[in-house]
Amino acid sequence: MKLWQKGKASLKEVEKFTVGNDREMDMYLAAFDVLGSLAHTEMLESVGLLKKEELTQLQAELKTIYQQIQKGEFKLQDDVEDIHSQVELLLTQKLGDIGKKIHSARSRNDQVLVDVKLFLRNELEELVNTIQPFFELLQSQSEKYKADLLPGYTHLQLAMPSSFGLWFGAYAESLVDDVITIKAAYDVVNKNPLGSAAGYGSSFPINRTLTTKLLGFDELNYNMVYAQMGRGKAERIVAQSLANVADTLAKLSMDACLYLNQNFGFISFPTELTTGSSIMPHKKNPDVFELIRSRCNQLKALPNEITMMTTNLPSGYHRDLQLLKEHLFPAFNTLNDCIKMAGLMLSNIEIKKDILADDKYKYLFSVEEVNKLVNSGTPFRDAYKKVGLDIEAGNFTYNTLVNHTHEGSIGNLCTEEIKKQMQKLVDSFPFTSVQKAIEKLVS
Repeated sequence: MKLWQKGKASLKEVEKFTVGNDREMDMYLAAFDVLGSLAHTEMLESVGLLKKEELTQLQAELKTIYQQIQKGEFKLQDDVEDIHSQVELLLTQKLGDIGKKIHSARSRNDQVLVDVKLFLRNELEELVNTIQPFFELLQSQSEKYKADLLPGYTHLQLAMPSSFGLWFGAYAESLVDDVITIKAAYDVVNKNPLGSAAGYGSSFPINRTLTTKLLGFDELNYNMVYAQMGRGKAERIVAQSLANVADTLAKLSMDACLYLNQNFGFISFPTELTTGSSIMPHKKNPDVFELIRSRCNQLKALPNEITMMTTNLPSGYHRDLQLLKEHLFPAFNTLNDCIKMAGLMLSNIEIKKDILADDKYKYLFSVEEVNKLVNSGTPFRDAYKKVGLDIEAGNFTYNTLVNHTHEGSIGNLCTEEIKKQMQKLVDSFPFTSVQKAIEKLVS
């Protein structure tokens, strides 16, 4: 079944090529397509394009389909082109001509738009819910190990003392900035494109404000042409927010791989969280972190992929946009899995104590000794020169005690302040109002 078909069928090779993997991708959108139709039919009745009794029947059947989807009992029939066709076919089989009325004042273009936006909005909420416990774990480990020092590096050369408190806390605060970008992406997708039809509006007196309220959107995409132009742009903005989280995880994973290396030896993990070698019995490989690193580097390429796939497209709908789903939709599961696996690893991490007691790390404390001289009245440049000459002459002496007290330093991690930033961000998402709108729609 094809909604657009009027007579002669397409060549099978053309049909196969143009459909591609879209049927599989449509299953991600199934529940959201029904939600869009629930809102759309209610609006159609409000402007006189459906009778009250027709709306009642359509809504009952749509809610039945929605429940089937939620239970995993829904599928696309082999001869049905897409999710929109399948829903309309089921309604028509059950209700006859009434089922044929749901497409009034609507195009598959704005159906896909609203489905994608509802899907992305839902997935971004799930992502924030996955990030929160990981953020809390990082903060907890930061406090737990705040007194345990480790080397800090610049240019991968020994630099200054750091701590596991700083290390864990750095990635916690990185997630705060990542969630800022997720919120920005959420605000972009939380605008209603329904009613833009094929991209130029409708001669029907539709009420787009009503569907906006019913679907829990914050706002409308007002301009019909821009509503269609926003496809591709919204996906790219969302992909960038995913890439930001992925970048945090990839860098953390690289650190973990280095720190587990025997030449560093800063951390270890239980044997069951590592893998071995087929010929080297001593090996404990960080395969989990290596795979997180690689998968997250793939995700970091996603915004550029979407950018290139939509480069030089003029305004209006183009079939190129169909392929964006294949790249973006599975990315959410990949990123959520990576966050959860990183959490599993870090909740079982073992930290080596007294790392900096080893004499090979003594020059980490050169700045500490310079600062001590400055505190006693020596000009900084003179203090710097003296310590440098002592190092060259082999006369350098140091103390491993550090006393950093300013905000964000070893002795003052500002964990609570960072926690408040994250909480304020999470509270700024309208998750509760969106959930209430959807619950009302399907109840």
